[in-house]
Amino acid sequence: ALSPQELDAACAAAVRGGAAFVKSSTGFHPAGGATADAVRRMRAAVGPEVGVKAAGGIRTAAQALALLAAGANRLGTSSTVGLAGILGGSAPALSELLAR
Repeated sequence: ALSPQELDAACAAAVRGGAAFVKSSTGFHPAGGATADAVRRMRAAVGPEVGVKAAGGIRTAAQALALLAAGANRLGTSSTVGLAGILGGSAPALSELLAR
């Protein structure tokens, strides 16, 4: 829902405010959930010291891996059990990996 400039400004404000993480979305907006482009932009805006959580609409292993490659270091998904099976791990082990 934010323009690229608004996203940059929101991330900058979060960093100035001492945030440990910024989060992409909830997935409830009609525009959808996390995108690799948004995560890349957020990572660039906050640098390496602040975490980036990608959330909303992550239902496949390909989406999860793309978001991690784009700079997310945490994922929020309600599909952990399904993703664990696809990635060949257990749901608790995958949850721990995704929470790093």
